[in-house]
Amino acid sequence: MTIFPPDPDLAALRLELSRLRAARRWTYDELADRSGLGRRTLIELEQGRAIGTLTTWHALAHALGAPLDELLGTLCAGHEPPVPLAT
Repeated sequence: MTIFPPDPDLAALRLELSRLRAARRWTYDELADRSGLGRRTLIELEQGRAIGTLTTWHALAHALGAPLDELLGTLCAGHEPPVPLAT
């Protein structure tokens, strides 16, 4: 039997990106300059027209000074993230 994980909450991730950008009072242009990403890419991410790659989210986490695990942790909004396996 295959157990599929819950769907990621992409809306929560978009809201977190918007919240972090707004908290710093940065425009799309400022975040683009700090992250090395295009302004259009940032707009599409916040508006849900793009998902982005891991590299994109990594660049955003560094630019925003947000730990990547906390930023991407918003994908688990509404459900518990998986528990690490014991080694």
